[in-house]
Amino acid sequence: MILSLSDYDEIYLTLYKNDDIFPYVILSPKATLLLLTYTTKPKSFLLVPLDPCQLRPTSCLLFLTLPHSVNMGSFHQEAGLVTKVCEIYTKISKLETLKPSKDVNHLFTELVEACIPPYSINIATLPENIQETRSKLIRLCGEAEGHLEAHFSTILATFSNPLDHLDIFPYYSNYLKLSQLEFDILNRHYPTDQPDRVPKRVAFVGSGPLPLTSIVLALNHLKNTEFHNYDIDHSANSMASRLVSPDPDLSQRMLFHSVDIMDVTDELKEYDVVFLAALVGMDINDKVKVIEHLAKYMAPGSILMLRSAHGARAFLYPVVEPNDLQGFEVLSIFHPCDEVINSVVIARKDPLPLEDDLMNHEHNVGIGSILPTSCKYCELQTFNNPLNQMNIIEDLAMDE
Repeated sequence: MILSLSDYDEIYLTLYKNDDIFPYVILSPKATLLLLTYTTKPKSFLLVPLDPCQLRPTSCLLFLTLPHSVNMGSFHQEAGLVTKVCEIYTKISKLETLKPSKDVNHLFTELVEACIPPYSINIATLPENIQETRSKLIRLCGEAEGHLEAHFSTILATFSNPLDHLDIFPYYSNYLKLSQLEFDILNRHYPTDQPDRVPKRVAFVGSGPLPLTSIVLALNHLKNTEFHNYDIDHSANSMASRLVSPDPDLSQRMLFHSVDIMDVTDELKEYDVVFLAALVGMDINDKVKVIEHLAKYMAPGSILMLRSAHGARAFLYPVVEPNDLQGFEVLSIFHPCDEVINSVVIARKDPLPLEDDLMNHEHNVGIGSILPTSCKYCELQTFNNPLNQMNIIEDLAMDE
């Protein structure tokens, strides 16, 4: 029998185990099934807070039975995760300020630690109220991150040579790892060991008051490359420039532009590689607009590197899916498994004009949650990075 679940407002599933009945509730908004769990205790343990007594009298209900073989362990883990994240969000949202303090540091550390484990949760399937909470939380994370960077940028500027003291930033080691990872990924698709292939000009969009990625890449990896840092906030650029101005090398190779990237057009054609920071466009719709703008003006064949998030880490940063990258050929997606939070997406600007590419995009990048369905071969393997292990979805070769 074929059953249309979209016809029901609420769907109750029961799992029989050891002569006990454990009811599980699944909501089906727009035919998307979302699992919620109840315990046999009076107080429900939920993925989404829901009081059975508040069900509408007109609700259309369906009762099903799950076999004992269903593994509910992951459901309980995900329920606990979402409950924990929502509790932390409530506490963060009540703070008077998100500037560094004992309470702010504690709550955001607790949040990050809750989201780092490799949960298999699919953020896209969460119900609307949790999606709204996630969106608000991402914005709070972005605001707190901005305050944290400004705080330490101000401290670093008090040193005669700030670049010698970058390690006072509490997450500096993460930036070292992330920059090494991004350089290795870039090197796989843009062979930097060939002198004539080293990127000459790189743009970093959303560099902020503490542009550690640009600094680390310039100091350690791309030692002859010119870095153009774009931020809409003039004060952030002023703080960042003070960090590199005492250095005779970086002061010549790092430039800062206080402008909205949506107002930058022909200049984008001058860059071999463009980095897009995770918090540029904290709403995915805003981020897609930026990506479309980059696709319109970047040079054909140039490289776009983006930061995304995967699993529970998507509570901290926006998720960029391959089908968001219209006008680009997705080359690889990397999901770190250690304390490096961000996933890394690398894509190449399509040589086709954007209008033609948009017409053919569905054919080229038909997408599920991760992989293009039209790829010639998609291999899931472990990337042999000397710093950490991660899942890699490698070489997404698209059909012509």
